[in-house]
Amino acid sequence: MLSVVQRVKSARVEVDGQITGQIEHGLLALVCAEQGDREAEADKLLAKLLKLRIFQDEAGKMNRSLQDVGGGLLVVSQFTLAADTKGGNRPSFTGAAAPAEGQRLYDYFVAQARACHPVVQTGIFAADMQVHLVNDGPVTIPVRIAPQA
Repeated sequence: MLSVVQRVKSARVEVDGQITGQIEHGLLALVCAEQGDREAEADKLLAKLLKLRIFQDEAGKMNRSLQDVGGGLLVVSQFTLAADTKGGNRPSFTGAAAPAEGQRLYDYFVAQARACHPVVQTGIFAADMQVHLVNDGPVTIPVRIAPQA
């Protein structure tokens, strides 16, 4: 699974002018399931995001995790993270999981996140979403969990 994680002061997702998810201080996680991904990859990605030490400690060092600071987690599905741009100028998305499997893994990821973190908000899978954020830092980090053979 792929994710691009942004440390934010605030973030929200809107669909058709309605807010579907909103957090204050925390992480915006754009998430994409790839072909071959299973629940194991979703679990590893979630564990990584919750423990990723990218929040400042008292000395100003990135040494604290989302769990340490009690921040919110806004999870947004984004199949375009699987874009292959090697050939030509039009990206290919064949590496992304099929829509039904992508949604199943996204829903699983969100359910697991809600089971172990107090503040989890989301967008809507496959919707035309507008994502608003105030990036803190800015800190933006790609995370990839490859399927195990």
